[in-house]
Amino acid sequence: MGLSSQVIDTYIEILKEELVVAMGCTEPIAIAYASSVLRSLLSENPTKIKAGFSGNIIKNVKSVVVPATGGLSGLETAICAGVIANAPQRKLEVLCALESDDAKKIAEYKNAVEIEIYELETENQFEVDLIADGAHVHFAKRHTNITLAELDGVDYTENYGSKEAVIGESADRSLLNVLDIVEFANTVELERVKDLVEMQIDLNYAIAKEGIKNEWGASIGKTLIAGGTDTRIRARAYAAAGSDARMSGCEMPVCIISGSGNQGMTASIPVIIYAKDMEASREQLIRAILVSDLITIHQKTGIGCLSAYCGAVSAGCGAGCGIAYLNGGGFSEIAHTLVNAVAILSGTICDGAKASCAAKIAMAVEAGIMGYEMMKSGHEFHGGEGIVVKGVERTIENIGRLARDGMSGTDKEIIKIMLES
Repeated sequence: MGLSSQVIDTYIEILKEELVVAMGCTEPIAIAYASSVLRSLLSENPTKIKAGFSGNIIKNVKSVVVPATGGLSGLETAICAGVIANAPQRKLEVLCALESDDAKKIAEYKNAVEIEIYELETENQFEVDLIADGAHVHFAKRHTNITLAELDGVDYTENYGSKEAVIGESADRSLLNVLDIVEFANTVELERVKDLVEMQIDLNYAIAKEGIKNEWGASIGKTLIAGGTDTRIRARAYAAAGSDARMSGCEMPVCIISGSGNQGMTASIPVIIYAKDMEASREQLIRAILVSDLITIHQKTGIGCLSAYCGAVSAGCGAGCGIAYLNGGGFSEIAHTLVNAVAILSGTICDGAKASCAAKIAMAVEAGIMGYEMMKSGHEFHGGEGIVVKGVERTIENIGRLARDGMSGTDKEIIKIMLES
């Protein structure tokens, strides 16, 4: 008996919500989008802005370079870039509206504007609140979810998105499970998902090649390639290279997952490398990336958008499952690959977006590949060993519990450390 139309339609809707194009690290870009909405409500650039952010936003924006700013980084830079861009219709591609001479304008405006930044007291991992000259913009829970766009008490929120986006509704991710994900990848009509996954393949592989070709960040990808060019090394290197470029301000767009370009690249690039070396068909590649994407999203659903748990680990484990699928693996092989992989590296901390993300991606991909290689050779981690329990879904639940509940104190301490530095 095949999947119900409800499950198929929901999985496709999840992919549509998740596979979004963004230029630059998504947290600063979301801030730029919010400040661009703020600017669009006003007749001129504000001279004073009060800006509140959830702790995880502060953590993820503090150290990362904002594209099209001439190498500037940080919260103030993201705010100023969005004001100068003044193109809220571009959403997470808002900085694509900037022209070559705008970096100078951003620097000048950053020196002139008074920005008060504070941490919001909120349970939301993702929350942005901007106030200036009678305008008030608020985002919550997702990178493009505008909950308020107001000027002098008049609500303009629905001018910036559908009512569904405003109230934060989304496809039901509780329907995700590994068995159905594999069945979906096997049977979904390719035309219904092809354009989305093709976009992910093309954009993410392009920035990976850029990261290998040129010097970006700590050059983790180039460092790995210097040690060899077999498939396993190149899978890690190209995924890391995409992050090298993106975390250092590369203006090439990427296709994100779970609100993260690093996760979008990690889930796709290693599978692309393996498919190329295997001479797999385009259809095989697309279906394998569906496995990787949806298993990544499934893990992240229990964890949350932003946390102390490095999201690249979830995506690296997803990539291992995609590689297992490429090699003919079914539910059992993919489930064992996933359990092996999460047992290896779960608990890696997220201390914000920055150059070292590329190194964490390389290790996450290695865990995914090792999980697959273990399965292929007949080895596995067993229920009762640490956080691993019998059944892949129960193990995924444990990962969510570890990240969401167990690491909440870790997250607060990481943010405190970063704010003190």
